[in-house]
Amino acid sequence: MSIYFLKSKEELKLIEVKNVTKKYGKFMAVNDISFTVKDGEIVGFLGPNGAGKSTTMNMITGFIEPTEGTICVNGYDIIKKSKKAKKQIGYMPENTPLYFELTVKEFVTYMAELKMVERKQRKEEVEKVINETGLKDVENKLIKNLSRGYKQRTSMAGALVGNPDVLILDEPTVGLDPKQIIEIRNLIKELGKKHTVILSSHILSEISQICERVIIINKGKIVAIDTPENLEEKTKEKNILYVTVEDPNEKMISIKEKIKEIEELTLVKDNEDGTKQYKIVSNSKVDIRKSLFDILPKENITIFELKKAETSLEDAFIKLVDKTVAENEDIKDKNNKKKEKLKKQNKNNDKKGGKR
Repeated sequence: MSIYFLKSKEELKLIEVKNVTKKYGKFMAVNDISFTVKDGEIVGFLGPNGAGKSTTMNMITGFIEPTEGTICVNGYDIIKKSKKAKKQIGYMPENTPLYFELTVKEFVTYMAELKMVERKQRKEEVEKVINETGLKDVENKLIKNLSRGYKQRTSMAGALVGNPDVLILDEPTVGLDPKQIIEIRNLIKELGKKHTVILSSHILSEISQICERVIIINKGKIVAIDTPENLEEKTKEKNILYVTVEDPNEKMISIKEKIKEIEELTLVKDNEDGTKQYKIVSNSKVDIRKSLFDILPKENITIFELKKAETSLEDAFIKLVDKTVAENEDIKDKNNKKKEKLKKQNKNNDKKGGKR
């Protein structure tokens, strides 16, 4: 008798990218990257312009082939079993490529035909997707007459029809106004309940609000893979607190001597109600809030407010990208020095050979 152990949803890897490289001549667009995306995850793909985001997404969808490495979608190799792999994917490219002379319903129906949705299920599938993406009121309008937000929704409906396991959305909110961004963001959250989603975006707040995990890429290499919260925490160098106090005897400045972990204490502002706000800096590994609550009352200092300065995904992103740039420059310098050293050695060897 055979016994089968089913993997839990969290263990299933819907996308596996292994040692993938993409070259255009001498230019390395993507350089030996590896990552996995689990079933049911919403993963953010983050990076500056030219980092390799769209190239990677195009390789996952099978639109372009990797120079080296393998990509599997739900167990199917994107090159060796491309039809089966592509059937798992709904792709929304950047800049909403649509047929403007079609109505919304005609376009979604056409996409269903391309994806070979069975004829008897096609009408029901198209109707379901139009409702899911909030397009019912405009389904009979020509796409060219739609607002940018509805065009984005139509493009997303085209990706969604056929019920793919994986949705790949490349810059889905680019060019939208704040209201439209919120609407598309909420739609992606809803879609994430039924599909695995990879989302590329330049809007960092969007990534942190929607995504459970973030992949940061820069100059074709992966810089970090983690949750937004962990990335923010890891890149935090200092622990910064803002404390508002009533300090009639002006003893606050001397607190630094009593709490040795304080590295910096500065007055931020005098408030109209007579209280003062101070900025307190300590090492990120040290939490001095207990000490403040213990010592300040003994010095006749009343705490009105105490809050931590929040780091953002944007801070983490900038630090990680800057760090890789600095590391790359350092490698370049070392390589250049090696080349110069070899040149000098070769010259010296040539001179010695000439004398003989």
